[in-house]
Amino acid sequence: MPPFLNAEDSDAARRDADIVALLEQGDGGGAFERLVARYEGKVHRLCMALLRDEAQARDAVQDVFLRVWRALGTYDRRSAAPSTWLYAIARNRCLSLLARRDPEHASLSVPEVWAEAEALAGLPDVSGETPAALLGRLVDDLPVAYRSCLTLFYYEDRSVAEVAQMLGLPDGTVKTHLHRARKLLLAEFQRRGLDEPGLWL
Repeated sequence: MPPFLNAEDSDAARRDADIVALLEQGDGGGAFERLVARYEGKVHRLCMALLRDEAQARDAVQDVFLRVWRALGTYDRRSAAPSTWLYAIARNRCLSLLARRDPEHASLSVPEVWAEAEALAGLPDVSGETPAALLGRLVDDLPVAYRSCLTLFYYEDRSVAEVAQMLGLPDGTVKTHLHRARKLLLAEFQRRGLDEPGLWL
């Protein structure tokens, strides 16, 4: 895993400054409540992006926040912003679940990715959908490595460095995953005759 960013200099640290302040004041309960309120939905989306199973994603989210609550006393703000730490716990939990379900797909590294990507050629025809709905469906059908990077970068508005940190990947790998994911999505939009697919990416 790449070394953590300096949390004090990161966008995530600025977003989470109020949570850190509560922790420094000894208000672990308040900090936890704020973490849940701010990030529960985002952690759920990440779990869904990785697991693609609603029931398993819900269970994973509950387990993630239980683990966060238990470990809150050991959190070191110099290592990572609270949300980055939270996403790392979520990612590790999902990878553990994937390892039990299918050991071959328990890693976000690349060997199986191109085989999955080639399967996108057989996507069902959803030409009756709006471009936004189609994009959501196509993102869901991306290989797990691409989908995870795309979800964090676009939907959670994380930087490449933050995505790399959260997923335990080098920055260059994240950039490659994003590039390939965009290329696959553009190809599918163009195949369906949409005039400006770039508007949806």
